[in-house]
Amino acid sequence: MEIRGALVLRKRQVLILFVLLGLSQARPESLPYSVAEETEIGSLVANLARDLGLGVEELSSREARVVCDDNEKHLHLDLLTGDLLINDKLDREEMCGSTEPCVMHFQMVLENPLQFFQAELHIKDINDHSPTFLDNEIVIKISESTTIGTTFLMESAQDLDVGSNSLQNYTVSPNSHFYIKIQDSDDGKIYPELVLHRALDHEEEPELRLTLVALDGGNPPRSGTTLVLIKVLDINDNAPEFPQRLYEVQVPENAPVGSWIITVSAKDLDAGNYGKILYTFFHASEDIRKTFEINPISAEVHLRSQLDFEVVQSYTINIQATDGGGLSEECTLLVKVIDTNDNPPEVIISSITKIIPENAAETLVALFSVRDQDSGENGRIICSIQDDLPFFLKPTFKNFFTLVSDKALDREERAEYYITISVTDMGTPRLKTEHNITVLVADVNDNAPAFTQTSYTLWVRENNSPALHIGSVSATDTDAGANAQVTYSLLPPPDPLLPLASLVSINPDNGHLFALTSLDYEALRAFEFRVGATDRGSPALSSQALVRVLVADANDNAPFVLYPLQNASAPCTELVPRAAEPGYLVTKVVAVDGDAGQNAWLSYQLLKATEPGLFGVWAHNGEVRTARLLSERDAPKQRLVVLVKDNGEPPLSASVTLHVLLVDGFSQPYLPPPEAEAAAAAPADPLTVYLVVALASVSSLFLFSVLVFVAVRLCRRGGAGSAGRCPVPEGHFPGHLVDVSGTGTLSQSYQYEVCLMGGPGTNEFKFLKPIIPDLPVQDSGRHIGENENFRNSFGLNLQ
Repeated sequence: MEIRGALVLRKRQVLILFVLLGLSQARPESLPYSVAEETEIGSLVANLARDLGLGVEELSSREARVVCDDNEKHLHLDLLTGDLLINDKLDREEMCGSTEPCVMHFQMVLENPLQFFQAELHIKDINDHSPTFLDNEIVIKISESTTIGTTFLMESAQDLDVGSNSLQNYTVSPNSHFYIKIQDSDDGKIYPELVLHRALDHEEEPELRLTLVALDGGNPPRSGTTLVLIKVLDINDNAPEFPQRLYEVQVPENAPVGSWIITVSAKDLDAGNYGKILYTFFHASEDIRKTFEINPISAEVHLRSQLDFEVVQSYTINIQATDGGGLSEECTLLVKVIDTNDNPPEVIISSITKIIPENAAETLVALFSVRDQDSGENGRIICSIQDDLPFFLKPTFKNFFTLVSDKALDREERAEYYITISVTDMGTPRLKTEHNITVLVADVNDNAPAFTQTSYTLWVRENNSPALHIGSVSATDTDAGANAQVTYSLLPPPDPLLPLASLVSINPDNGHLFALTSLDYEALRAFEFRVGATDRGSPALSSQALVRVLVADANDNAPFVLYPLQNASAPCTELVPRAAEPGYLVTKVVAVDGDAGQNAWLSYQLLKATEPGLFGVWAHNGEVRTARLLSERDAPKQRLVVLVKDNGEPPLSASVTLHVLLVDGFSQPYLPPPEAEAAAAAPADPLTVYLVVALASVSSLFLFSVLVFVAVRLCRRGGAGSAGRCPVPEGHFPGHLVDVSGTGTLSQSYQYEVCLMGGPGTNEFKFLKPIIPDLPVQDSGRHIGENENFRNSFGLNLQ
């Protein structure tokens, strides 16, 4: 079957090709035929063989075919009879629509030879369609105030038939108010119009129901109907009415978007559409339309965007209510925006001075203004700074303040201030803004350098090396920068004879002191001078400090024996009676030491003796005494060697030789040795005479001083002597009585307790213990002078 269908289709395509190629051979005249639509299948249209003058046998032999232009098999050619038959029902409305006339063209094709015959079939319309309305019900709203004669255009009906079978007329069901008027159009169609014949009354008949009938021209005619519902509208004689013409509402500015603001409501006494009200903004600005919106049905006003009291404080909105008949009424909505504390205070700095000099009172630091965009309590501002700062706020003009220093600032006390300006509003909750200012205090040279000590005491051991660092002075300046840079210098000494420039020098940068020369304690025991410290400010400030240099003694001088004199031409011989008791004072060795202190402490000891055990030397005062009773067996001539040693480190010493002659009595003539007889003939040495005189003078003064001192003490203390106690003398002995050249056995560095013994023994002094006083250094020069005078009083010049 599929193969057969494919062959038939191919044969048709070939046939169509032949038809197209053979149109030139077709007859130019076209055979007209006609038939009514909807004719039964198999109905005869015409006999083509007779009309074309062809035989029946020729149709078969030449394979006659009927081909329609739309390639559909609407027609069938009977080859046995030559009759043209209807092959399917023809529907004119489907094939041609509203086109009139409706013609279907077809050809008959003959082969061997190829020959074409054209023909056309007119399809006649029959009244097979009734008029129809697209809507089953047509609603028309007519006001009761509509004037008579007013026409209302109706929806037309549709009829697929043409010609006399098409739509020809409209009628309406009988009524007392309307009739139908037919209106012709340019395209040949008719349209119905409903004409008001009598005035309507909504109160009598609120609505009318009519039947519209459409009729065509067929025989018998066909018709179509639709329902026409006429609603009689009430006259809009009442406009909407608001209960009040002005509405006021307060809305906080922080209300969220979409918040309900208010609902306005109007009433309309009319019914129906005239009683339906639509609400809109009337003459509203773009800002209002962006901020608010109104529901046209419920009249609810909502917030469309965020409010800002600082931008707009109130809105005046006109709301219009319009009913279905077009009547309207307006009211006014006043929206007052309530301020909320949503803006923190602001600090606006107009001018600021971040560096101010010290010692300047009430210096302007900053000029600023404060503001708060809120209102009322929310916009009221309190401005303050810290309480512990030397600054205060001073109101000036309106909302301007000045930040001023309260007093003269001291950079040395505080060089930097951190000021926080706090601005707080009075809203709820309170908002606060802080602005920080850093103020630097500029230094002024108002502080002189200050030494760490008012006086410095430096010790230098004598015989030092030159350029020796002996100490330092230090001064600080609490200023800053160049004002704090200190330079040290030596000030001229008060004694113009003191060669200070050759003794010491100072480093101007660090205050180090250096000894320029080697110092000699015996020549200069102490000296003092002033050091100045000057800053580099403008003007420069300075201060002074006293420096006292004490030369420490070194044990560089050996003891020197004054008595007995060793360089005399004849030795000194002491006479001792043989009847002397033990402890008899033979002589006293007197020695001095150019050093001081411990280096000048002298001790005596018997180094050699002719008769050991016969004599003894007191270690502290150099007194040579008999240690036992003399006997006849003791040699008349005794030679004693006494060693004098200081207490230095290392100790230095000197020795002296004593010649002692034992005699039976002082009345016994003294027999000088043979060598002495020769010396007696020689004239006496002047130096020996001086020494003897000096020794006698010293001994006399010493004894006299001791007796006076003891007597004074005894008078003061009364019965202290009977108690057996020896009082300690208060104060110092006079220098000219105690100090022997300043370095003698009884030097100023030592004092002794002395008690006068009243026993049966010899009237001698007992030296119990030394007392070391605290002597002021500054008197050393005076003592040196006194010692020099003391030396000179003896006529001695000891180098």
